[in-house]
Amino acid sequence: MSDTDPALMTAEDLRALYAAGRLSPVEALEAVQARIARLNPALNAFAVLNPAARVAAAESTQRWAAGRPLGALDGVPCTVKDLVNLAGFPTRRGSRLTDPAPVLEDAPAVLGLKAAGAVILGKTTTTEFGWKSPGDCPLHGITRNPWNQAFTTGGSSSGAGAAGSAGFGPLHLGTDAGGSIRIPAAGCGLVGLKPSYGRVPQWPAGAFAAVACAGPLARSVRDAALMLTALAGFDLRDPFCLPDPPRDWTEGIEDGVAGLTVALLRRPGFDAPVAAGGVAAVEQAAGLLAEAGAVVEQADPVLPDTLEVFARVWGAALAALVDGFPAESRALLDPGLLEVAAASAGMPATEFIRADGLRAQAGHVMARFHQRYDLVLCPTVPGPPPLADAPTLDPVRALWTAWAPWTFAFNLSRQPAISVPMGLGPDGLPRSVQIVAAQYRDDLVLRAGRLIEAAGALPWPMA
Repeated sequence: MSDTDPALMTAEDLRALYAAGRLSPVEALEAVQARIARLNPALNAFAVLNPAARVAAAESTQRWAAGRPLGALDGVPCTVKDLVNLAGFPTRRGSRLTDPAPVLEDAPAVLGLKAAGAVILGKTTTTEFGWKSPGDCPLHGITRNPWNQAFTTGGSSSGAGAAGSAGFGPLHLGTDAGGSIRIPAAGCGLVGLKPSYGRVPQWPAGAFAAVACAGPLARSVRDAALMLTALAGFDLRDPFCLPDPPRDWTEGIEDGVAGLTVALLRRPGFDAPVAAGGVAAVEQAAGLLAEAGAVVEQADPVLPDTLEVFARVWGAALAALVDGFPAESRALLDPGLLEVAAASAGMPATEFIRADGLRAQAGHVMARFHQRYDLVLCPTVPGPPPLADAPTLDPVRALWTAWAPWTFAFNLSRQPAISVPMGLGPDGLPRSVQIVAAQYRDDLVLRAGRLIEAAGALPWPMA
C-alpha cells in the first residue's frame, strides 16, 4: 500500500490501488471517515452522513476481489450536495422550511454515481436553496474554509468545497446556477467544472432551473473528467438533457492546446471587479497556454449587460420561491434571500421576458465569438472568499462586487466553464483562473485545465 493517506488520493490513484490489490474500498473509506471525525466538527461540511457507506464499501471490496468492478468509480468515496435528491435522505436545501422526510428517488446524477460504483459518504451543506455565495444557511449554520477557518468556502456548494479541500474523499457533486461550483472550487483550491447546460440531467428542477447545472468538484482535472463520465447521460425525467451517447471524458484530455485560440477576457458584459492577485493568476495562466502553443490575445465579445440580465433572472426566481411559502413562515428564511425576493416581487412579466430574451442573446453573442476563439480565459472570482462570520449586507450589490461577477455570464450563455487552481496568494488562500469554451465543447475546457494543472498543481490541506 502507498505511504500516502488514502483520504488524500485522487480517484484515479484509488482505482489503481484497488485493481492491484494494494488497497480496499473499505480501507479507503475508513481513512476518509477518520478525517471527517477529526476535522468536520470545525468545518461543518456535511448536512448528513450516510450510515450505509460501509456496507457499500464492503460490497465494492468484494467486487474488486473478484475482478468485477461495477464501473469507473467503484469504491471511490463521493459526496452529494443537499440540493440534489439522494434516496433515503431528506433534501433540505439548507432551509428550515423544507420537508424533513426522506425522498424516495435518486436524482439522475446520483443514479449515475451509483451505477459507476461510487460510495456515497453523505450530503454536503449548501446555502439556502443555493441563493448566495457566502457559505452559510439557516438550517446548518456556517461552513468554514480548510485553508483558513476565518473564511467561508464560497458557495453555494459550500460543503462540497470544504469536503474536497479537507480530504473527505476525492469527488464531490455540486450544482451551479451562477458560479456555485466554480466559486467554492476557487476558494478551496479545487477543480470545479460547470458542464454545458443539459450535459448532466437534473430532476427535480430547482429554483434556477433555466441556468443551473450539476457537476464535479475534484482535486484534479482528470478526476473531474472521470466523474463527468459517470454523471452525463440521458434521463427522461429531464426534458432538456442532451441525448448524446455515453463517452469517456478523460479521452483526449492530454492533447494540450497547441493551435487553439484563446481570448483573454476583461469584460464579461459589464465592468467586473478583480483583485491584483486574480489578474496575476490570469496572466500566469495565459503565459502557460501560450508556451504550450496556443494563440492568446485580448478580445472581448460585445455582450449585453449580463449583470442586469442575471439580477432579474436571479431575483425573479427567488421571488417565486418565497411566494410558494405561507406568509407566516417566511421569517424562517435567510434574511438576505427575503431582501432580494422583495426587491424583485413587483417585476412585470414583460420585464422578465425581456431579460430572458437578453439571456438568449448572450448565448448567441458567445457562440459567434467562439467562431474566432476556441477558449476564453478570465478570473473565477473577484477576490478571496467572504469572512465566515460576516453578515450578508446588500446582497444585490454583493452579487457583482464580491460574489459572482465572473461566473454568472456563462450560466446565462449555458457554456462549459472550469475553475482550476493557480497556487496560493500572499494571504495563504488559493488563487484560480476560469476557462470557458463554446457550448458542448466540454472537452476543450478539460484539455486546457489539465495543461494548466500539469504545470503546477495546487496541494490541499493535509493537517
